[in-house]
Amino acid sequence: MQVFKQGKWDLSQLVKDPESPQFTNQIRYIESRVKMFEKNKKILSPKISENKFNALLHDLEEITEKFSIVSGYASLEYSLDTQSDKATSLLIRMRKLGAEMENRTLFFDQWWKKQLDEKNAQRLMKSSGELYEFLRYKRLLAKYSLTEPEEKIINTLDVTGHSALVRLYDKITNAFEFIVKIDGKVKKYNREELTLLVRSPRPKVREVAYKALFSQYDKNKGVLGEIYQNIVQNWKDECIQIRGYSSPISVRNIGNDVDDKTVNSLLSVCKRNTDVFRSFFQQKAKIMNMKKLRRYDIYAPVEKKEEKRYNYENAVKLVLDTLHSFSPELWQHAKKVFVEKHVDSIIRPGKRSGAFCSTITPKMTPYVLVNFKGKTNDVFTLAHEVGHAIHSMAASDKSIFIAEAPLPLAETASTFSEMLLFNKILDKVSDKERLPILVGHIDDLYATIGRQAYFTVFEVAAHAIIGEGATVQDISTEYMKTLQQQFGNSVIVTPDFGIEWSSIPHFYHSPFYCYSYSFGNLLSLSLFQRYRKEGSGFVSTYVDILSAGGSKKPEDLLREHGIDISSENFWQEGFEYIKTQTERLGKLIN
Repeated sequence: MQVFKQGKWDLSQLVKDPESPQFTNQIRYIESRVKMFEKNKKILSPKISENKFNALLHDLEEITEKFSIVSGYASLEYSLDTQSDKATSLLIRMRKLGAEMENRTLFFDQWWKKQLDEKNAQRLMKSSGELYEFLRYKRLLAKYSLTEPEEKIINTLDVTGHSALVRLYDKITNAFEFIVKIDGKVKKYNREELTLLVRSPRPKVREVAYKALFSQYDKNKGVLGEIYQNIVQNWKDECIQIRGYSSPISVRNIGNDVDDKTVNSLLSVCKRNTDVFRSFFQQKAKIMNMKKLRRYDIYAPVEKKEEKRYNYENAVKLVLDTLHSFSPELWQHAKKVFVEKHVDSIIRPGKRSGAFCSTITPKMTPYVLVNFKGKTNDVFTLAHEVGHAIHSMAASDKSIFIAEAPLPLAETASTFSEMLLFNKILDKVSDKERLPILVGHIDDLYATIGRQAYFTVFEVAAHAIIGEGATVQDISTEYMKTLQQQFGNSVIVTPDFGIEWSSIPHFYHSPFYCYSYSFGNLLSLSLFQRYRKEGSGFVSTYVDILSAGGSKKPEDLLREHGIDISSENFWQEGFEYIKTQTERLGKLIN
């Protein structure tokens, strides 16, 4: 019988020792392949044969795969200890090597996007098989591309520009220690440990935890604010002024290969449905015998007793059993992640906070990082990240150029896996036990839909005002405005939450990433409702969507399955599910 123990991941499949001759040889091989690829510059012409063109694509695939292995290793090692000088040095070295490689192969990208006529481009695309969409998308980006020398300058400077700013933000914030005094005892916590206190059944503990969190970010608001201002200004300078994108968010939309109209529809529906979550917060206040929730309380458990704890092995088995009930094929994918020791689950000083799934190459099982503390929320996080892994593995037969789904679709399998887990747990319990589980579920729907949509609303405003010279205080004032817009009078929001924006890593790492969570969750709700109606017949449709990876434009892929994501009516369907859950909760309360 398989035993799953909490531990560190095994990265030896990628790199056995970064200081060994073997690693040096890995790098040398990549550099030799790049050198050989550069020789093809002289044969690029409109009349190039289909066979020669496809051979060039496959050469570029191999270079990309080999480099992804060494750079992925550096990134994963850094995640384990962001304070390590060795890990930081290796990451910077790989980022620099990546920029150099991109510059040396850039001639092919530039030729394809800007120099080749449309007739011959169509001829070559038709011969490329599954890479048609990859090549089409490259041509789409042509209008935002610069000359080869300009692109090389940007690639080179990014290593010490935006990427360096993000590393600096991570290094500063991951070193934070939060001093909390509870019942007269003073204790130090890291960010992950502090999240346990935020969900404490004791109101005072929740308040103290949040205040400890924000006091650290407030003390460092000068440097963290300046980092953010520079990231936003860099985004504007490069993307708007130099490349010619129409707006800051359109950069992300085009990067996600979704239309502005689709994202506007999504955000519009999320803003229009604020009352759904507001009414839930009022219900939760009633359950907790409070007149009104404070912002400190929105993730509070509704039971006074200690929340149920899961040991790691039981959590893994619960996630795997849930997936097996839905699809044995997807269960096999998920099981490999654990069997191959591709999960890092232990909390350690310096380890990156939060959770993620990293697919190095479609040919390898993805790697998952979580900070497992044994709470119910940690089990759902595990299901979420394993969902990302099975999404990648379902598309593992695709080229590295098209295996990864665009960001909005990339959240589909993760949130769908959480939905399956939620219903598995809910079906096994009594009405009395069901109430806190249902509350926790709607808590999560708020956190991943309403909250993320308003993060994006804030980012749109922040990018606009920073471009006009906004101060750090101006940014905090803008953030408070968006909190008031989403909560109205349903929740008491104190001024200390004004600095919360500086504690959200996505704003720094990936501007406008957050709407992908709203997108993925509402899409998953729609898919889940279809599953409830169609039963096992839906599984093949779902696997088809996952196995497409990034081989099709999201609107086109989903349209094939009867889903129109450009329509506000579609997004409203997701909120109808949330309304149904709040009504279900209302019946349990009364």
